[in-house]
Amino acid sequence: MLLLAIDTSTSAITVALHDGSDVRAERSFTDARKHTERLAPLVQEALDAGDASAADLTDIAVGTGPGPFTGLRVGLVTARMLGLALGVPVHGLCGLDVLAQQAAALVSGDVLVATDARRKEVYWAVYAVRPGRVEALTAPAVSRPAELPDDVRSLPTVGRGPVLYPDLFVAPLPVHDVAAGTLAEVAVARIRAGAAMPVDAQYLRRPDATPSVSTKSTVPTDRRSP
Repeated sequence: MLLLAIDTSTSAITVALHDGSDVRAERSFTDARKHTERLAPLVQEALDAGDASAADLTDIAVGTGPGPFTGLRVGLVTARMLGLALGVPVHGLCGLDVLAQQAAALVSGDVLVATDARRKEVYWAVYAVRPGRVEALTAPAVSRPAELPDDVRSLPTVGRGPVLYPDLFVAPLPVHDVAAGTLAEVAVARIRAGAAMPVDAQYLRRPDATPSVSTKSTVPTDRRSP
């Protein structure tokens, strides 16, 4: 196995190469608005560092969000195009699941994942983090931070929510963005377990930019498929 992991759902553009046993290479660049420019070079850097070529890949894993439309779409389209060109399967993972897995190295118990959704909102979900197991307790959602229940906002929190809203998320953990190395590890484990891993984008709302429609139209435009 040689799996390429890609995520562009958070502020980090992140790529990793996993050989089925370990992460062989990982490259990341943090800039919430440079996904298009930085992703392809990072993929090549990871392949070079892992002494591999694209032709060696057997699988591709990609973060499906939730995330802002433009950044998330870059990773999804790149993963699908590579999978099609190389004839290898593409597997999707929720970025909030990956962040919860990253939290498992720091804490045990219920954890909140809260990432930047822009528009003064966060994408969030609650997880039970136990030794050897991370389980989602809620489905991914998007809300204004103050709308989350007090007992949820008081949980240990990963993601950029605490960075952006420190007065509302009072128990921050030093994990801000998805790490492709962790995404790769989760993907490898799920592939071996035979888990379904659909590559369906989780936007949770309309994109920031939508095509204009006639004021006479009664059918809203909703672009949810990359």
